[in-house]
Amino acid sequence: MIDPTLPFIDLHRHLEGSVRLETMLELADTHGLKLPANTVEALRPHVEMRGLTGNLMEFIRKMDWMIHVLADTDACRRVAREAVEDAAAEGIDYLELRFSPGFMARPHRLRIPEVVAAVIDGSRAGERDTGVKTNLIGIMSRTYGVDECRLELEGLLTHREHITALDLAGDEANWPGHLFHEHFRLGRDAGWHVTVHAGEAAGQDGVRYAIEELGATRIGHGIRAAEDPTLLALMRDRGIGLEVNLTSNVQTRTVPSLATHPLALFLNEGLLATINTDDPCVSGIDLRHEFEVAAPAAGITPEMARQAQRNALEIAFVTPTERAAIAKRRK
Repeated sequence: MIDPTLPFIDLHRHLEGSVRLETMLELADTHGLKLPANTVEALRPHVEMRGLTGNLMEFIRKMDWMIHVLADTDACRRVAREAVEDAAAEGIDYLELRFSPGFMARPHRLRIPEVVAAVIDGSRAGERDTGVKTNLIGIMSRTYGVDECRLELEGLLTHREHITALDLAGDEANWPGHLFHEHFRLGRDAGWHVTVHAGEAAGQDGVRYAIEELGATRIGHGIRAAEDPTLLALMRDRGIGLEVNLTSNVQTRTVPSLATHPLALFLNEGLLATINTDDPCVSGIDLRHEFEVAAPAAGITPEMARQAQRNALEIAFVTPTERAAIAKRRK
C-alpha cells in the first residue's frame, strides 16, 4: 500500500507517545525511579494498548509512565532525538513531531522553557544524524485548564523561531476550543501554523470552531466531521488538512472498528486526509503498519493510500523549497 515513489510522511506523532520502552527502563534506573516492571515485555502492557479502552483519557493515561521517566532536561533531549531516529528507521522522509512541554514537565516539575529547549536540541540532533527533516509542533494540554495552557504557550513562545505550529490536545470533551481563543491569537501572531485536535472525543461543532475561529488549517483526527455534509464541504473548499490516525481511533473508541472508519469517505469526498501514527509506542504500531495493515482494514485501496501520501506532502507545514526537497528524496 505504500508507494515508494512518493514521500513517506507522518504529520501527527506525539513525542510523549513515542518513548522507547528500553529507554524508559534505562532512565528509571539512572534516576532511581520506580516503574511497574523491570523488563521490556513486562512493562509493555502498562504502556501499550491491548484491545479497546474506554475513552480518549484512558488512552492518554498510558503515557503517564512515559513522562514519569523524564526526570531532567537531558532525558527530554534524549527521547526527542530517539523519536527522530525511530522515524528514520521506519523509512520516513519528513516528520512533524508534536509535544506538550507542560505535560512533559509535570512529573518532576521541570521548567517549561527548558523542556522546550531540550526537545528542540534533541530533535535537531536526530535530524542531523539521520537526514530526516523534522518540524516541531507545540501542544497546549487542555486537560490542565486555560491557565496551565497559557504557561505552556509562554514557554513555547520563548523559542518561537524553532516551533512550526500550535496545537491543542487532551480532554476535548470538557475543555472546548472557545476557551483558548486568545491563546491561538497569540500563536498566529507569532507566525505559527495552527492545527487542533477536534472531532475525536467531542462533536463536529469543535471542528468547525477550530477552523472558523481558531484559524486551524489542519485538524487532528476530525472523525465527527463525517456526520455533517456542510462541514465536509467547508473543509474541502478551504483545503483543510485532516491528520487521521486509524489504529488509535479504534483504541480510543472514537470509531467502533477500522471497518467503520470514515477515512475512505474523507478521501472520496476530496478532503486532504492523511494517514499518521498518533502515539506509536502506545498503539504498538508504526507508520508502515498503518498503511499496510490498518488502511486495508479500513477499506482503503492502493490508489487511496497514494492519495493520502500526496496529501501529506501538500499539507505539510513546510516552505515550497522544503516541499520540493522532500519530494526529491524519492526521485
